[in-house]
Amino acid sequence: MFCGCRVEFGAAPNSHTCPTCLGLPGALPVMNHEALRLTVLTGLMLGCDIAPLSKFDRKSYFYPDMPKNYQISQYDLPLCANGSVPLHDLAYPKDAQKKIATPEKEVPLVRIHLEEDVAKSFHLENNTAIDFNRAGTPLMEIVSQPEINSPEEAFAFLTALKQILIYGAVSDADMEKGQLRCDCNISVRPAAQQELGAKIEIKNMNSISAVRRALTYEVERQTEALARGEKLEQETRGWDDGAGKTFLMRTKESAHDYRYFAEPDLVPVKTESLLEEVRARLPELPRAKRARFVEQYGVSVYDAAVLAHDLALAAFFEAAAKGARKPKSVANWILNDLQSALAGAGRAIGDCPISPAALDELVNLIESGKISGKQAKEVFSEMFASGKSAAAIVSEKGIEQLNDPTEIETLCEQVIAANPKPVADFRGGNSASLNFLKGQVLKLSKGKANPALVGEILERQLKT
Repeated sequence: MFCGCRVEFGAAPNSHTCPTCLGLPGALPVMNHEALRLTVLTGLMLGCDIAPLSKFDRKSYFYPDMPKNYQISQYDLPLCANGSVPLHDLAYPKDAQKKIATPEKEVPLVRIHLEEDVAKSFHLENNTAIDFNRAGTPLMEIVSQPEINSPEEAFAFLTALKQILIYGAVSDADMEKGQLRCDCNISVRPAAQQELGAKIEIKNMNSISAVRRALTYEVERQTEALARGEKLEQETRGWDDGAGKTFLMRTKESAHDYRYFAEPDLVPVKTESLLEEVRARLPELPRAKRARFVEQYGVSVYDAAVLAHDLALAAFFEAAAKGARKPKSVANWILNDLQSALAGAGRAIGDCPISPAALDELVNLIESGKISGKQAKEVFSEMFASGKSAAAIVSEKGIEQLNDPTEIETLCEQVIAANPKPVADFRGGNSASLNFLKGQVLKLSKGKANPALVGEILERQLKT
């Protein structure tokens, strides 16, 4: 944030350091303007008020992971204030999507401020090791209002926020790499009480699912403690995912304990020019993309939500659907066959052996009647395995659908002549017999005859 050291996950410990992020005497901070831009961009995406003037402050911080004994952060003039994170159905855990308490809820925010990260501590059996590679990394802190009412809503909040950050290319937001971290403040109170209960913070969660588990445990722990007549105090607790329990780390400091004061080595930030630069980088956000997919491509609200949930998947769909006769059919193939094949192969959409144009070609072959839906499944499997085009596979295998009415009429006549009992059953009122006769025609044609045309011709011939 304030020096030029590289940010690289997995680098050798203490290999990306300099006098500034090590807190050596005399080293001075220099602001990272791209970090400022990305924070303002996040604020715009979340509907925040952008402060016309913002500043950095020193926060006294006496831990081994901050050697200069203060952290450069923001206190009373953060870059962004207010705003909200909109939740949507697919952001909730799968087992909670059918029982959402407040559909289309928006979780209001307090602020978004920018600061430098601290070093990473490794607590070993007899000592603690410190890796300063992470020290000084730009850290954007997004603080929500206490209006998340369940572990499932917290899960949805983080999922929706992560999606927006990825859409804006602000972060890859991978929790396992520390690119997205979450501290949860939770308080329990009696139903009739208006005042919030004691604020208890939970740390050390490395996945959104772990956040849900930790909150579920802590709600139960605090509720039982209050039922026993215990008084809850403000504190910070860690989460042990293996044990499924929280544990006390320390009693929580208040803001005055940090003794904030304005950072004397950095000038205040005027955001007018930043806003001009950033507005051009605003992306189409997930909510807008979902609505456009429904209107432009005629897909269902649910399908639009699934397609827009992953930015790479949404881009693949758009590339395939733009030239398609029926974009809805393209969506169906992506959401069913393609995603199933990718999951089975352990691949992501970015590593798909079928290009959007190739999938569009396959769907157009079906819509034009050149191949049947059943034949298309066979062609798709070959496309996924070999990377060949649909047209090339159809040509190589000679599986183009038979659409010549004259040829199909001849096949139907042969089947009618060879199956007198099903014919008599159909003419006697048993309409199910038609399906048997239709299957025989398809068998005789080696699966090439157009099923719809076979049905029409058979029914006409049987009624004459």
